[in-house]
Amino acid sequence: MKRPLPKYIRVTGIILIILIVLFSIGGYIAYSKREAILRKEIAQATAKAKKDYNLDVKIGSARFSGLATVSFSDISIVPDQRDSLLSIKKFDVSVKLMPLIFGKVKLADVVLDDGHLNLTSIKGVKNFDFLFRKKKDTTVKTKVDLSVVANNLMNQVLYKIPDDLDLKNFLVTFKDDSASVKLLAQTAQIKNGKLSSTIKVDDTATWHFAGKMHPSDKDIDLRLYADGKKVEIPVIEKRFHLKVNFDTVTTRLQKVENADGITKIYGCWAVRNLVMNHKALSSSDIVVPDGAIDANVFVGKNYVSLDSTSVVHLKKIAIKTYLKYQLNPVKMFTAKINTDWLNAQDAFDASPGGLFESLEGIKVVGKLKYHLHLFLDTSNPDQVQFESALDKQDFHITQYGKTDLGKLNRVFTYIPYEKGKPMPARVIGPQNPDFTPLSGISPNVRYACMTSEDPSFYTNKGFVIESIRRSIATDFKKKKFMRGGSTISMQLIKNTFLSREKTLARKIEEILIVWLIENDNIMSKDRMLEVYFNVAEWGRNIYGIGEASHYYFGKSPSELTLGEGIYLASILPHPKTGLYSFLPDGSLRPSLQNYFNLIGKLMAGHGWTQADSTGYGYANVRLKESLRQQIAPVPTAVADSLMQQNNDDDDSPIAFGTPEPPKPEKKPNFFQRLFGKKDTTKKEEPEIDTVGKTKKQIRQEKRALKKLEKQRRKELHDKGLM
Repeated sequence: MKRPLPKYIRVTGIILIILIVLFSIGGYIAYSKREAILRKEIAQATAKAKKDYNLDVKIGSARFSGLATVSFSDISIVPDQRDSLLSIKKFDVSVKLMPLIFGKVKLADVVLDDGHLNLTSIKGVKNFDFLFRKKKDTTVKTKVDLSVVANNLMNQVLYKIPDDLDLKNFLVTFKDDSASVKLLAQTAQIKNGKLSSTIKVDDTATWHFAGKMHPSDKDIDLRLYADGKKVEIPVIEKRFHLKVNFDTVTTRLQKVENADGITKIYGCWAVRNLVMNHKALSSSDIVVPDGAIDANVFVGKNYVSLDSTSVVHLKKIAIKTYLKYQLNPVKMFTAKINTDWLNAQDAFDASPGGLFESLEGIKVVGKLKYHLHLFLDTSNPDQVQFESALDKQDFHITQYGKTDLGKLNRVFTYIPYEKGKPMPARVIGPQNPDFTPLSGISPNVRYACMTSEDPSFYTNKGFVIESIRRSIATDFKKKKFMRGGSTISMQLIKNTFLSREKTLARKIEEILIVWLIENDNIMSKDRMLEVYFNVAEWGRNIYGIGEASHYYFGKSPSELTLGEGIYLASILPHPKTGLYSFLPDGSLRPSLQNYFNLIGKLMAGHGWTQADSTGYGYANVRLKESLRQQIAPVPTAVADSLMQQNNDDDDSPIAFGTPEPPKPEKKPNFFQRLFGKKDTTKKEEPEIDTVGKTKKQIRQEKRALKKLEKQRRKELHDKGLM
């Protein structure tokens, strides 16, 4: 005899039967009313598009052609008083039912024939500017959780990629005032998780996107390549003057997950034979034969980061990279780059072609290891953290590359350039009567220039991290690249080995050559300083201390006084304006007096001269008499402005180092002043010529001189000298 079923099982069965009946009835009603529901939804959507975005949306016909498939025809979207934006002849779309039950729209199949997406931006009028219009938001604003936004965005994008796609003849055009591009997708298919496509680009090239496409599983692996040629993107070149082409680009999305308030996107990208060219990057093509990055992007509540598990691959080397940008409550930037110990030859071989032309073909032995750390709190940029170190282990150069880095140890010919044109060549050696050995240069000049340009020259290895740190802070506050970053070693390499072009590649090459010369002991410090003084620019077509001392003062470098040495140091950053420092009688302009006191005190603090209360030779400097006739009377403000103009050809020499200046005489504090103690410290007033001037003119000139002095002190502070 069978036992009766338990009561709760019978009740559950009855409930399920009732639900099935209700769903069936509801489904039947919905199925029978679906055409009316579709028309209603389309009417609401077109009305909303007109009201919110001023778009005229028209659909020729819309009907259900299957249980979950809707077929549209003759779709058009035209913004008000703009060019037509979109037209589609046939568009069939079906959705998956199970995700739909849970409120998610996942595309199953899409068929699209004969479409045209037309984007225009003519004389500032865009037919797609509605995308950037912000609605008035009267709700209370709350901070956006970036991890939620990223997770939702990834899901929305992946859910909108259909499992199966059949696209034919979809044209995308873009046109603005300076460029245009046309992409015609002749075919694009996704079938059984595989994507294939054929795209005509401006009727001159054929591209293909191909690979694995499983958006539901968040697993995508695609490759872009062209038929019989490189993939070129001419619109970027026309718009940004950046030439970019490559053989293939591969991208893979491996995983997307959200946990503990962090959205993690794991992927990798690779490129073969990438070619780039931009005048700010390099004067020649930069070629990356084989590059890749394992990029793991983490998005938190208030930050976006490239996680420390990310690795850049260039040939045989791997570079661990970490980048983070925090948006609130304060914007912060973090960057960390590290490598393990690398075979030194592998490191140089991995360098992109065309980046460091002077080092091409170099042979080295040993190991190298690099570390960089940068942290910037935008609310306190002066406290920026910066570290950079290239460590070596048994490193040595066995063969120079394209450029002989040891040539400066011998007599060589130096060809300076002015605005890209070669000037008369100078032989740097005894054959040249203006060549001056280091022992023949007055210590007054040597120490003045070292104080101004690189006080720690004899103890640093070509770089002073603290000064670079300060220049980063200054650049950030000024919102542009200011002068900063060059030691005497770097100025020497820039002048003797490299062109005057202002490119990122040249700057990095300069840094790398300095490191090689300093760390492989290719030159002694004395020889570096000797060559530096014999190639430095001190005026128009005036190169070397020998030419400069005779040109300005009619004497040899060994006879230069302290004041003359400080003057020559003052014009190194802007040598072509050197004569503007003088008055018609051959004396120096009053605006230089405080500079002389500052440099003189710094020199005294190093023990390089005696302390002097009379201006460190300022009053005794006199321009050579035969040059005085070239000094036309120029208003003080005009002359001082001209004296601040930088070198025409390149970034000006930058002083490095943080010397400790002599401690100033103490001033009375607040309470001492309050109770009657006078401030007995001597205040230096700029001296001016008062002959024939009214009191108002004298006051105006004093204010102008004080303003100029404040500017000079600010520049020296940014150099690390104050």
